[in-house]
Amino acid sequence: MKLAKNLKMAASILAVSATLMICGCTNNNAVVTVNGDSITRAQYEKAFDAVANNSMFSQMGIDLKKDPNSFLHLMLKDRVINELIVKKLIDQEINKRHIKVSKEDMDKQLKSIIDKVGSKEKFNQLLKENGVSTAQFKKDLSDEVKIQKLVDTLSTVSISDKDAMKFYKENADKFKNPDKVRASHILVSANSEELKAKIAAGEGKNMTEEQLNAEVKKQMNAQKAKAQKLLAEVKKNPKEFAKIAKENSDDTQSAKQGGDLGFFGKEEMVEPFSKAAFAMKPNTISEVIETPYGYHIIMVTDRQKAGVEPFDKVKDDIKDFLTNQEKVKVLQQFVDTLKNNAKIEFKDPSFDPQNIQKALKEQAKNNPALMEGPKSARD
Repeated sequence: MKLAKNLKMAASILAVSATLMICGCTNNNAVVTVNGDSITRAQYEKAFDAVANNSMFSQMGIDLKKDPNSFLHLMLKDRVINELIVKKLIDQEINKRHIKVSKEDMDKQLKSIIDKVGSKEKFNQLLKENGVSTAQFKKDLSDEVKIQKLVDTLSTVSISDKDAMKFYKENADKFKNPDKVRASHILVSANSEELKAKIAAGEGKNMTEEQLNAEVKKQMNAQKAKAQKLLAEVKKNPKEFAKIAKENSDDTQSAKQGGDLGFFGKEEMVEPFSKAAFAMKPNTISEVIETPYGYHIIMVTDRQKAGVEPFDKVKDDIKDFLTNQEKVKVLQQFVDTLKNNAKIEFKDPSFDPQNIQKALKEQAKNNPALMEGPKSARD
């Protein structure tokens, strides 16, 4: 149930705080001052790079830093400078109220997140997959706890069981579970296109197309033979499946769990894998299954029929989710008040949101396909 998973992940984190956790640098080259406190060019560039490098445009190979006058660059510039201003305002308020974070606060919050993720190992893997260091995460978490403490001083948010039930009923479809299978697998990596590219870049530089294809076929067959050999081992002693997976599977993440993939729906795996797994009974082992990832040996360990998550099981997650939604509203309203009362000076006119908005609108006029610019820091 996707929403339940999302609720668990959202329960410990204020959504708005994700945009505020930007590290600063010491540099007196101020481009903006907020109530007399500087936001430097170095701080801006670091924040811009952090967002640009993790954007969908970066994943598409678009360099947002290449042209500082491009529509996308200006949009991101407007967003980043606004986030830095908001962060500065919140930091000032936190300092003004002498809000501190203790070791106990950090330990409690960290434990809550790890419990929701499932284990410390999974938590560390998530950090690794997202390129976040432990030190950076702890700093971000400290910032988040401070923000939560600030919100708690502004308003008391209370979500009742009745509120949670109302949300549950109004979003009933989101709590439905499809048929699921729990399976473990052993993967022997093999992809003909990847193999061909690898061979062509190395030992096969001087090969003809025919020779190259022959070498790819040879290596694919070798991988398949390896999978067949592992299948024979598993069938000989099914109780050793986890041990064999740990020692031989090329899916290194699931290998740590003895090949266990947990429960999954049909749409969550590639078709050949799902088709095989959903046709199997618990405690049975497949033949060698080929997918674009290679050759798999699947062992189904459990089945779960389609149904609806009971309210009692998701109640706490819903209440946490709704509580955080309300806290986000409280924080946003408070930030708007801080902005309206703040003295914000743009030392470099190119960082003034009014100038950025003007440039965006000019580009939008010349190219109607471009969307309108985002809200500025002065809105």
